[in-house]
Amino acid sequence: MNPAPRARVVVGITGATGAVYAQRLLLRLKACRAETHLVVSPAGVLNAHHELGLDRRALESLADRAYNPADIGAAIASGSFATDAMVIAPCSMRTLAAVAHGLSDNLLTRAADVVLKERRRLVLMVRETPFNLAHLRNMTAVTEMGGVIFPPLPAFYHRPQSIDEMVDDTVERVLGLIGITGAVPRVWAGL
Repeated sequence: MNPAPRARVVVGITGATGAVYAQRLLLRLKACRAETHLVVSPAGVLNAHHELGLDRRALESLADRAYNPADIGAAIASGSFATDAMVIAPCSMRTLAAVAHGLSDNLLTRAADVVLKERRRLVLMVRETPFNLAHLRNMTAVTEMGGVIFPPLPAFYHRPQSIDEMVDDTVERVLGLIGITGAVPRVWAGL
């Protein structure tokens, strides 16, 4: 019997706070044996360095394959390169706007455009508050195109004991949402 094929997931990291979500997502995808393709914007590297002490090389070492955001000719820029999903974690409002308006001006936004046009799963972990009307309209546009807006808002009904636990809970929910075998999101059993 042949083993199940590995899930292939594109991960984008942009310049919004919350680099820990990307780090944890990449580690969990690796643990779940998913094949990961990473694109990190320059502002994403800056935030990861500020928040986690990681440089571009350290971030890229968490993925199976990493791409320069300027490499618009990379495999993930084409719909013929089959992927199962793309998660942008965290997703800045600039990246949200580019995705909402089809502005494929770099590899990250082009890969998101490809995922949408091929009707694959796109999850944007948007990070900005409060939202202004442009943000809300861009989220609506992405949702109408089939994307999923997933602000990493913690759930407190499980009574998390640490920030790590809240991050892990959110990441597991995202993994479940994109259909990763091995994801273990907490399930509410009722009162």
